[in-house]
Amino acid sequence: MTKITNDAITASHLADNATQIADNYIAVWNENDALRRGELIARLFTADADYADPMMRSSGHAGLNGMIGSVQQQFPGLLFGLHGGQDSHNDVVRFSWALGAEGAPPVAYGTDIVVLAADGRISKITGFLDAVAA
Repeated sequence: MTKITNDAITASHLADNATQIADNYIAVWNENDALRRGELIARLFTADADYADPMMRSSGHAGLNGMIGSVQQQFPGLLFGLHGGQDSHNDVVRFSWALGAEGAPPVAYGTDIVVLAADGRISKITGFLDAVAA
């Protein structure tokens, strides 16, 4: 079971919580159970959260849940993990990730930039693909 915590995550505490925010975000992407993932999304994202990367776009809790489920179907057995450090300023957190099977080289690397709402939940995600295995 994936556990997400968002205790005391607010924009004013952002610098201290960049790692926790990134960990929670990655946990959502790795949750295979759609119902549980929906619960985690509701805790971590605003109802109108927008996601955009070079390959896909989505909005709202249901849209995010469906998009993540589609990615999991496209890449069965692969998991996201943080790659490198996280940083933040104001209401923005930036972190890099890798996608791969446990113990194998990643098939993709990317960087996501998330904007937090006043309540500390993610309201906007902009993703970049840094490298994709040939």
